[in-house]
Amino acid sequence: MSDNEIYTGAIKRLDNAISHSDMDEESLERLKHPKAVIEVSIPLRMDDGSMQVFTGIRVRHDDTRGPGKGGIRYHPNVSLDEVKSLALWMTCKTAVVGVPFGGAKGGIIVNPKELSRLELERLSRGFIERIADFIGPDTDIPAPDVYTNEMIMGWMMDEYSTIHRRRTLDVITGKPLSLGGSLGRNEATGRGAYDCIKQLEKRRGWKPGDITVAVQGFGNAGQAVARLLFADGYRIAAISDSAGGVYRDEGFDVPSIIQIKNETRHVKAVYCDGAICETVDADNITNAELMELDVDILIPAALENVITADNAERIKADVIVEVANGPTTPEADMILNKKNDTLIVPDILANAGGVTVSYFEWVQNRQGYYWTEADVNQRMDEIMQCEFDVIHDVMESKSIPMRTAAYVHSLNRIGAAIEAQGTRSYFADARD
Repeated sequence: MSDNEIYTGAIKRLDNAISHSDMDEESLERLKHPKAVIEVSIPLRMDDGSMQVFTGIRVRHDDTRGPGKGGIRYHPNVSLDEVKSLALWMTCKTAVVGVPFGGAKGGIIVNPKELSRLELERLSRGFIERIADFIGPDTDIPAPDVYTNEMIMGWMMDEYSTIHRRRTLDVITGKPLSLGGSLGRNEATGRGAYDCIKQLEKRRGWKPGDITVAVQGFGNAGQAVARLLFADGYRIAAISDSAGGVYRDEGFDVPSIIQIKNETRHVKAVYCDGAICETVDADNITNAELMELDVDILIPAALENVITADNAERIKADVIVEVANGPTTPEADMILNKKNDTLIVPDILANAGGVTVSYFEWVQNRQGYYWTEADVNQRMDEIMQCEFDVIHDVMESKSIPMRTAAYVHSLNRIGAAIEAQGTRSYFADARD
């Protein structure tokens, strides 16, 4: 899918939802255009003394309901249209869970694996130096995303604070705990997806031991949802990372695979007892093969566009829980929606636990008062469970796909905020 097609597909999902929502057409037109875009050049002195120039992008899509909110990703395929799409999704995601933010996103076109740690720090600080007037705790609040982490967020917060000559913890979320981060943030995205699955469990009367799960992508979010489901008795039958995966119908010991993944950076079929890990019998599979396994729940937790028109017909999972942003293309959506037994829990709901706890971090930074992890988790669980139930009910009452129902829910909230300032019908009445 081309960059332009990504953004066109994002807009199409708004068009699909508008007829079921209370939003005015004029308000929808506003949402189709980002409020502000900045592209910057970041000169970086490399460790060998040479100079390279990298391109950075930040998009603030909408701030009607509050400051822009969204991550910064480091990836060689970052593009303007991709970032615009991600920012639009963030606008909808913050509205889905009702936090007082709009949507934003950013990225640098770079392969971070090719940089030393010192180069990575200089690049991160250089990006903030270039966009320091574009972001701010009341304007636009970045967070980690693909190939960025809490240490990078700490560098960025420190650079912004240096530029503005005051400690500004609330300008960035996803920071280290020692620099104002929130307990519960690392697992928040995965925990939010887990909350959605638990609500489905209640509605469908699942017995966890009978339910098989495949997790594609084993970073923080994939690990968190797999660990929580495993603890409840779900069979995590397949796990993969960017290099490939493993499959075992009877399931894996998830803590063991997390341990070996974090030690070696690779997914391996092992059982660990303390520091001793032994290989267990399993099939080595590709990411493409994982997507088509006969499992009950498929969790794409890596990059976008992994479920496409090319493989949608072969996907056998009854439930797809989108922990990644945009893993399913609009064409694949159409194919899967024709399968009456396929339920897609969309990304703007399933992975919204991350932005919810980012909001909590921002609140704690502004208050100077920090919550316990149990308190953070309880607050997030209540939000995710409530919003899941609302969207599920919209889906059933209107007989529409769950993705469309999630957009209807978010458009209603965004539309109410836009229309509170007046639309054509209000101003036209004023002339009469």
